[in-house]
Amino acid sequence: MKKPARRNASLAVAGAQVEPQLEDAPMSDIIDALAAGRVTATALTKACLARIEAFDRNGPMLNAVRALNPDALAIAGKLDGTRPSAKRPLAGVPILLKDNIATGDRQPTTAGSLALESARARGDATLVKLLRKAGAVILGKANLTEFANILATDMPSGYSSLGGQVKNPYVPTLLDDRGIPVVDPGGSSSGSAVAVAAGLCTASIGTETSGSLLHPASRNGIVTVKPTVGLISRAGIVPIAHSRDTAGPMTRTVRDAAILLNVLAAEDPLDPVTERQRRPADYAADLARDAMKGARIGVPSDSADPLNNPYYGKLPPDGARLMAEVIKVLEDLGAVIVRAAMPTAGWIGGPGTTMPVLNRNPLSRNKGNLATPPIVFLYELKHDLNLYLRDWATNTDIKTIADIVAFNEAHAEKALRFGQDLFLAANNTRGDLSEREYRSARAMDLLSARTRGMDAYMNQHRLDAVLFPGATGAVIAAKAGYPSVMVPGGFVSGADGKDTPDYPLGVAFAGRAWSEHKLLRLAYAYEQASNMRKAPPGLRAP
Repeated sequence: MKKPARRNASLAVAGAQVEPQLEDAPMSDIIDALAAGRVTATALTKACLARIEAFDRNGPMLNAVRALNPDALAIAGKLDGTRPSAKRPLAGVPILLKDNIATGDRQPTTAGSLALESARARGDATLVKLLRKAGAVILGKANLTEFANILATDMPSGYSSLGGQVKNPYVPTLLDDRGIPVVDPGGSSSGSAVAVAAGLCTASIGTETSGSLLHPASRNGIVTVKPTVGLISRAGIVPIAHSRDTAGPMTRTVRDAAILLNVLAAEDPLDPVTERQRRPADYAADLARDAMKGARIGVPSDSADPLNNPYYGKLPPDGARLMAEVIKVLEDLGAVIVRAAMPTAGWIGGPGTTMPVLNRNPLSRNKGNLATPPIVFLYELKHDLNLYLRDWATNTDIKTIADIVAFNEAHAEKALRFGQDLFLAANNTRGDLSEREYRSARAMDLLSARTRGMDAYMNQHRLDAVLFPGATGAVIAAKAGYPSVMVPGGFVSGADGKDTPDYPLGVAFAGRAWSEHKLLRLAYAYEQASNMRKAPPGLRAP
């Protein structure tokens, strides 16, 4: 594991104001500068816009930002006289939103779909209301994998028919023969993650159904919290599956993620599941370098059971070396490392939890073979997306998933580069979640991932957290609705049999429901000891 030298995250004086070194500066440093009057919201917003112009629209053309908020500078100007405080902790902080999060302003909310290109939302998603109340400047909408990667089998991470392809800022130029990045930017919150890594914004908000926060955070060397389902309101987010969907912060440090989580985690009558949430008064409190001491960390890998090793057994050599060094850091911090395989019944899933779908993606290496997406995804998709289109979408004739399917077929040349086989399968369900196969699949997911998986594993070994390489543990945590915190772990190279420049690999700490604070404390201790984040090369201010 390469240990980059710690970069100076201070703010550089530029005349009477201060221009943040956005590729490195933690949000907490920027908040401090705003609070001290050393920088204004307008200066910050202009700096972000300049970097977007230099590196997203030009230069490596990262394509992380789908659209800018036409009112961003006006909003920032109104906040120039407001400094961050307990009441408005994010006053003046520029934040990007994944383009499946509704805003009741002049910005469309499209999920990356040509069918929704003109669609507006009736109002702000609940989390957007919370951000605005906290004083954030909504900078714009980040590109994403179309419909959060539920449109088509093998759709590339970060591709949408409306926004095009997001590029990984560490390997932006290496493409395969189909024009697809060899090192993907992670899906589906790829634009949100790339924007944070490349310094195009101070922080961003992404969403996850299964891996869409964790994978892009890992690939781009940033921090995210995939929360317990119900910690952050889902009202106003274009859905895949309500049983697993959640939004989450994407930041450059663990402390920044905790600060954002303080704002985002709130009960919401529009999302009744939030009534069950449990949270501390302050997620940023008690972040300590010694938090790892005595913690029991599960490593789901046992050399005595090599066939039952889905998380560590398939790591390439440099990934395996990186994880060995991560574990050594945890041991040096005083953690008790428990090496034990995850129960097979926990990770392999139960009978009747997947649905055979013919892969019709014309550019897939597996075209014509059967894909096996989760039943829960496809059945909840039709039900949930139809409700969103009915209750939130305006300025569009698209009112159902069937309308989207028909629009895409009528505009196939632009809308269906990778097909829509998953939408076709979802559209064939009843859409009311009355089918026995759906109810059975949902029950089996919970039985496997919770009862026979994370709960059994953590109970048997008395664990505080489970350590996963990258996003390998995303599925079991997503099925259970349990939280994970991703933090930079180091750098690897090589992908798809090709040599590549170094790119990040994160490490995830996963745990039980509502354990975000504990996981943040553990991740913070590791982050401070390892200091693995390094901004993408070649993205210095021009």
